[in-house]
Parts: sequence; structure tokens; C-alpha cells
Amino acid sequence: MEPLNPHLRAQAIMRTTLVGGGSNLLLSVLKIAAGWFGHSYALIADGFHSLSDLLSDLMVWYAGRKAGVGPDQDHPYGHARFETVATLAMGFLLLAVAIGIAWDAGRRLFAPETLLQPEPIALYAALASILIKESLYWYTLAYARRVRSDLLRANAWHHRSDAISSIVVLVGLAGTLAGLPYLDDIAAILVALMIARIAWDLGWQATRELVDTGLDPGQVAAIRQIIMAIGGVRDAHMLRTRTYGGRASADVHILVDPRISVSEGHAISVLVEQRLKREIDDMTDVTVHIDPEDDESAPPTMGLPMRTEALARLAALWSDLPAAAQRERVVLHYLDGRIEVDLFLPLAVCGHDPAAGMALAERLQQAAAADPVFARVTCYFG
Repeated sequence: MEPLNPHLRAQAIMRTTLVGGGSNLLLSVLKIAAGWFGHSYALIADGFHSLSDLLSDLMVWYAGRKAGVGPDQDHPYGHARFETVATLAMGFLLLAVAIGIAWDAGRRLFAPETLLQPEPIALYAALASILIKESLYWYTLAYARRVRSDLLRANAWHHRSDAISSIVVLVGLAGTLAGLPYLDDIAAILVALMIARIAWDLGWQATRELVDTGLDPGQVAAIRQIIMAIGGVRDAHMLRTRTYGGRASADVHILVDPRISVSEGHAISVLVEQRLKREIDDMTDVTVHIDPEDDESAPPTMGLPMRTEALARLAALWSDLPAAAQRERVVLHYLDGRIEVDLFLPLAVCGHDPAAGMALAERLQQAAAADPVFARVTCYFG
């Protein structure tokens, strides 16, 4: 799957949010007015639900706009988690709305004189709300799938929750008009419970992102399978994943042949990165660490001398062997807690005599063995 352009993603979020915000403003005014004149507390509560939707639309619009900004000095990983923070804020906002609605409706149930007798106009307003909000749900969800945005997906379900709550209100209004005066406030309490459930779901998902919860086991298994299918990869370990702002990232250690070149190891890492971004939905960031050995089980190489010091030690060990000074190249392999040495020498140092070359290689090996950091010396003549 092709990576998304953050700017186009932000535009899609803002476009759908403006449409939803305008609709929510219209619906909140319609339902509160119809509830007031139609004597339906449940519809008034549903109107405030739509008003909360409008406030959440404003947060989504701001977060979408901010999340589309690329990395900068203060936010080197980008601004995607503005979406996550906005989603968490939406959860708290909805929870507050739910508590307020349930508290007031419950108080009315214990004070029968405050119960209202709805008028038919409230029914028409609830029906209009259902149709409009369900349309907004499908419109927003289509964009959420297109730009792979959890924030838009949450906002789409926010629209659907308003449609469902309006259905509950419709049923309550119909029951109250049929002679059951308590149903309108019971419907309001049910709406509050639904809003609270949505608040919990949004808040829980956002919290999971903020504490760097990994992808589900099925996705992790798919990532591992993709990596292991790439040529040159012997094994994968220390695979870590997380989500942020509806996106996913992974970092992994890849085990390769310890004697390949640096450039070949880099090419393998680039292929791993490209393959994961293409085949895993929402994967936008991959960090690959190339390992010549499994660093979870192999002895650590920390403390071993780096190249400059290692070459100085070898020069001292080989000071009595003039042929070593004619070396053309030295390759150091940091493996199994020690250093293996590949030494490249011209054929002239052994007089083009294979036996002399073998004898020279043996002397070089024996001299290097005096320092325990060196595991073996392999000579190449050419």
C-alpha cells in the first residue's frame, strides 16, 4: 500500500470535519428547539449530544490540521499524536456530557411533576436527525478508510452514535405519546449510557497509543513473516511496534551473514523497510538494525578496541613480520565477543609460493593470538 501524503490526509480530515460540523450545528439547533417546543427532554438531551459533536468536530479539525504538519525541531517525529490527544479529549468531553444528561434525567424520574408531555414535532426532529447523522457516518467513514485515520473513524462512529441515540429518543417519544410518561426520560438515560460507552472506547484507544501499546499479535506475526521472506535475512528479533495518530511504526533487528559488505547489509535493511511500508496497513515508519549475530544470545562486543586501536595492536604484534606491513586491506569482524581479522596481502610477499604463503599466514595467526581480543587471522593473497 502506498504511503499517504500527510498534507492530503490533513485536507481530507479538515474537509469532512467542516461538513460534519455544519451539520451538527444545524442539528443541535433543530433538536434543542424541537425538544423545547415539543416538550421532550430526551430530544433536548440529544440536541446537546449533537452540540458536543460540534465541539469534537472543532477538536478534530484542529488536530487534523496540526497533525498534517511535518517534523520540525521541537517535534522531530512529526505531529501525528495531536490526533491521539484530540481523541482522548473527545472521550473526556463525551463522558462529561453523558454524566450531565443522566444526572438530570434521573432527577426528573424521581420528580414526576417535572416530566414533560412531548408533542409530535419532536418525533419529526428525531427522524430527521437519524437520517442526517447516518449519512454523515457513511461519508466520514469513507474518508477514514481512504486516508487511514483513526481520528476520522472515531468521528464517524461519533456520528453514528448520535443516529442511534436519536433512534432511542424516537422510541421514547413514541412510547410517551402512547401514554407512558416515563419513557422520554428513560430514553435520555439510555442515550447518556451510550455516550459514556463511546467516551470509554475513544479514551481507552487513545490511552493505549499514548503508552505505546504494540500492534495486535496477528499484525506482528504478519510483519515477521514479511521480513523472513526477504532474501539475505537469516532471522529477526527484538521486533517492537507501536501506533501513533492512526499510524504504525516498527523497529527490528535483522540477522544477516556476518561477512557481507556494509552496503549489502544496508540494501537488505532498505528492502525490509520498503516491503513493510507497502504491505502493512498504516505502517509509515520502520527502523532496521542489521546484526552480524544474534545480540540477544551472543557475547557482547562492548569493550573491544575499535579499528584504529585494533590496527595499532596488530602492528605491534606483527612488528617482527615485515610482510604484514605490505598489507593492502584489513577487514575486522566483531563476532562472538572477539575480533576476527581478514588480511589481504599481495602475492609478492610470499614469492608466489603457496607453501610460503601458508607458512606466513600461520606465523601471522600465532603472533595475533598473543592478544586475547583477536580470534583468528585469515590471509588472502592476490
